[in-house]
Amino acid sequence: MQFKLTEEQMEIKRAAREFAEKEFTPELALEYDRKEEFPFELYRKAAKLGFTSMRIPEEYGGQGYGVLEECLVVEEFCRVDPGLGVAVSLGNLMVPDVLLKHGSEKQREKYIPPLAKGEKIAAAAFTEPEHGSDITKLDTTAVKVGNEWVINGSKQFITNAPIADTFIILCQTDPNATPPHRGQSLFLAEKGMPGLEATKLQGKMGIRPCVTGSLALSDLHVPEENLVGELNKGFYYALELFDGTRITVAAQAVGIAQGAFEKALAYAKTRKQFGQPIINFQGISFKLAEMAMKIEAARLLTYKAAWIYDHEKPSPAATSMAKAYASRVAMEVTDEAIQIFGGYGYLADYHVERFHRCAKITEIYEGTSEIQKLTIVNFLQKQS
Repeated sequence: MQFKLTEEQMEIKRAAREFAEKEFTPELALEYDRKEEFPFELYRKAAKLGFTSMRIPEEYGGQGYGVLEECLVVEEFCRVDPGLGVAVSLGNLMVPDVLLKHGSEKQREKYIPPLAKGEKIAAAAFTEPEHGSDITKLDTTAVKVGNEWVINGSKQFITNAPIADTFIILCQTDPNATPPHRGQSLFLAEKGMPGLEATKLQGKMGIRPCVTGSLALSDLHVPEENLVGELNKGFYYALELFDGTRITVAAQAVGIAQGAFEKALAYAKTRKQFGQPIINFQGISFKLAEMAMKIEAARLLTYKAAWIYDHEKPSPAATSMAKAYASRVAMEVTDEAIQIFGGYGYLADYHVERFHRCAKITEIYEGTSEIQKLTIVNFLQKQS
């Protein structure tokens, strides 16, 4: 058992940190947080250097690494700034992962290279207005008409929806399936197709540069060849997908916590009260010690889940433990960082309040913390 990254992995981590520290300037972070706009230029720069295609095989324009290497990049990006880090990391969200495992070669050749190069943006449309965490039931339907599928319904809280070029949409294809999730399928759609309309959601609490929207699907016609994998297997493909993507959310949380901790530590060393740096006071120093312990524990859980995914087979329990714990740690650490800064921590120019706002989403998307606990309990029941 070795708790050590390889030299190549350390180089990836260093390169990601250098890129983020150079490009994610505090001024730019504040600007995009206020504007709630996607940082296209930063995304293209990161894509050119391969940071956004870590897990995409080389034959499709990617780097050919695993989940762990992707986590190293995501962690460093979010450590410098969570809003820009998440936005840049999620530009080709989920589509390559699904196509690599279940898509046809024609689909892979058409859709993956432009995403790997940063030329296009992807969105995965699973969540619905009436079905948030529960994707076992869907109101969005796809009906076969000739050699096409006609999709009707709506999706909500879809990352990248307003800017995406490529969409993967989970639909109910067998309305009589029992239980309903056995009758779901995945389809590819493209920006500009008649019947596909995206609306941007404004006023998010955090990760504002990572734009989110809703989709209205009204008689959206997609060709038969846009079915991904087997008919009525979409739900199972989605669960399989989450086993990987939830680990990267845990890495987001670890990076957010680490970034806020570093700011709080630096502040505590220089901020003086009662004639000495506040880190000399036990009330502050013990906070920092607790923060450091929690971050290290979250990082180890995350790296372990990633290692298992890369070297053995995906472990839903390990993934859920990593995501649930790391996201909770991100909330606790960023909250304490604000407390250490005091009144200044409440101001945007000191940045830790933004880290706290961005941390919250890690407890919600890709399955809430409550959903993660259900997964863990199911694992525990099988062990007894």
